Amino acid sequence: MRVEELAKTIDSTMLEATSTTTAVEVLCRDAISHHFASVCVLPYCVPVARQLLQGYDVKVGTVVSHPLGADSQRTKIVGAEQAVALGADEIDVVMNIPAMLSGDFRYVRDELRGVVRTVRMTSVNTGRGLVLVKANVEAYYLDEKLKRLVCKIVEDSGADFIKTSTGAAPGGATAKDVELFRDLLPESVGVDASGGIRTAEEAELMINAGAARIGTAHAVDIIKEFSSERD
Repeated sequence: MRVEELAKTIDSTMLEATSTTTAVEVLCRDAISHHFASVCVLPYCVPVARQLLQGYDVKVGTVVSHPLGADSQRTKIVGAEQAVALGADEIDVVMNIPAMLSGDFRYVRDELRGVVRTVRMTSVNTGRGLVLVKANVEAYYLDEKLKRLVCKIVEDSGADFIKTSTGAAPGGATAKDVELFRDLLPESVGVDASGGIRTAEEAELMINAGAARIGTAHAVDIIKEFSSERD
């Protein structure tokens, strides 16, 4: 794999409370320099990122109901609608984790469907073109049976990606989960490995397991490490 190919799998994330506009500006400049796939920032920071990345090959992503997914369905739908209107190209929506663990699977499915439908309609109405939806399932909390079920739910929702983790749980992405999701889902649904990925070796492991995207707050370090290994 070439450095350029790895860079185009990376979503460079900044979702901390300390995500000031100055910090987001640095994040975006680094993303432009390394040609990352996207930056993922808090909704408040989307307009800043959008302005800085206009005309470059880096998308703007943001989160909805991060990190627990336990907001009301209406809150999530409004959040997704506003995110598109603000200029986000990719929406990471956290599924309702408490509902999933409670066995309320229809609620989880219908809510994700509602968010996807809202993003599709809003993007069309605002002339934005396709805005991707990533369903973050926080796999750390799911047993094998629920992981298999959640793949069906995500596929039925119409989401473009299943995302492994928010980074807020005690554990993040694993190659085993990535492999399972890739095996169970059609090629039309990508796998986004995120949470706890800090090194080039870990990033390559996830890609080899089937991840199309890597979400990480250590994007620049990963690229530098990967490049130095090939010098």
